[in-house]
Amino acid sequence: MANPLVDIFHVKELRQRILYTFMWLALFRLGTFLPIPGINAAALQSYFSSLGSTGSGVTDYLDFFSGGAFKNFSLFMLGVMPYISAQIIMQLVVIVFPKLKKISEEEGGRKRVARWTRISSVFVCVVQSYAVTVWADRIPNAITMGRIPYTLLAILTVTTGSMFLVWVGEQITKRGIGNGISLLIFAGIVARLPNASYELMLNIRRGDLNAIFAIVAIAMFMAVVALVVMEQQGQRKIPVNYAKRVVGRRMYGAQNTYIPFKINPSGVIPVIFASSILTFPLQISQSLGVNIKWLRDLSYWLSPHGFWYNMIYVAFIIFFAYFYTQVTLNPQQISKNIRENGGSIPGIRSEKMEEHLTRILNRIILPGSLYLGLIALLPTLVMNLFKFPSQMAYLMGGTSLLILVGVDLDTMSQINALLKMHHHDGLTRKGHLRSRNL
Repeated sequence: MANPLVDIFHVKELRQRILYTFMWLALFRLGTFLPIPGINAAALQSYFSSLGSTGSGVTDYLDFFSGGAFKNFSLFMLGVMPYISAQIIMQLVVIVFPKLKKISEEEGGRKRVARWTRISSVFVCVVQSYAVTVWADRIPNAITMGRIPYTLLAILTVTTGSMFLVWVGEQITKRGIGNGISLLIFAGIVARLPNASYELMLNIRRGDLNAIFAIVAIAMFMAVVALVVMEQQGQRKIPVNYAKRVVGRRMYGAQNTYIPFKINPSGVIPVIFASSILTFPLQISQSLGVNIKWLRDLSYWLSPHGFWYNMIYVAFIIFFAYFYTQVTLNPQQISKNIRENGGSIPGIRSEKMEEHLTRILNRIILPGSLYLGLIALLPTLVMNLFKFPSQMAYLMGGTSLLILVGVDLDTMSQINALLKMHHHDGLTRKGHLRSRNL
C-alpha cells in the first residue's frame, strides 16, 4: 500500500509548500527569543522567577498564546492578535455602515477593506506596545536606556514585528500550506507543550498534584479531542433537487444534491475572535491600571480564571459564531443561487426557501456555539478541580485545544486536496483519518 506520508514528499508542489511553511514558522520561533532593544533579559528572567509558581494570571495567559514571546519581551511579543482585533472591528464597521458594505462588494472593494484593516492594525499595535513599555518600567532594572528613547524604540520595534508576522501569514497562505495567521497561532501554542509537560511532571514529583488526578484529566483531554473532531466534521445536509434543463442542443437530466451546513459553520474563528477582543483590554488594564483606579478594577474583574471573564468569553464566542456565520453563509444569496439554477428544496416553497435556511442555520449555530463555550471553560475547571499547572490546563482545553484541532483539520484537508489533485489516495478514506494506520 502507498504510504500517504511518503506521497506528500513525492509531490513536488506539496513538498515545496510544506518546506516553505516550515521555513517561516522556524523564523517566527526564532523571533520569539530576540528581545527588543533596551531590555535587560537577565532582569526579566529574575523578575518572573521571583513570582514563583503563582505568577501572574494575566501575564501567563498573554505569554501562553504568544508562544512565550510576551515574557521574553521579544520582537513578536504581541503576535498577530492586533491584526485580528482590527479585523473584527473592520468587519463590524462594514456591517453597521451600509456605504462601507457597498464599497466592500464592489470590484476591488475587498482589497480596499484589507488595506484599511492593516492601517487599523498599526494603531492597535501602537496602543498595545505603549502599554507594554509602561508595564516594563515597573520591573526593576528591566530598561537599560532612557525612558523616552526606550518608549519610542519599543513602540516602533513591536509594531514592526507584529506587522511583519501579518505579512508572513499572508505569504504562508499564498505560497505555503494552510491558513498563515492560524498556523502562527498554532505554532505558538504547540511550542509550549514540552515546557508544560515538564512542569506537570515536576508537580507530580513534588506531590503538589495527585498522579491519579493527572491520569483522569489526560483521559478527559483525549475524550474532548475526539468530541471536538466530531463537532468540527459534523454536517447537516439540506437536499436540493434540480429540474431538467436545456443548454444549447443538449438536455440535462434532473440532479439531486445537497447543501452541507456544518454543525459549527464558523470553525475556530469565534474562539480566536473572542480571545483577541478580551486580550486587548486585559493588556491595557494590566499595564496602565496601577495609577488608574477603574483600570485596576477592570484588570481584577477580567482575571483569566475569574467568573466574569469566563462569562464574557462564552458570550463573545456565541456572538461571533452567529456573526461570522451570517457574514460567510448568507441564506438570501444561497436561495437566490438555487432558484437561478432551477433548483428547489423538497417540501419548501420557493419564496420560503430563505426563511427555511435561516431557521436551520439558527438551530445549528446555537448548540455549536454553546459547545464551543463549554470547551472554552475547561482550563478554568481543570485548574480549580485538579490543581493543574496553568500551562498544561490551557493546552488541555479552551481556546488552545479548539485552535489546535481546527487548524490541524484545515491543514490536513488542504494537503489531502493537493494529494488527490496529483492522483494520490490522500490522507483520508471515507471520511476517516488514514494516518492512524501508518
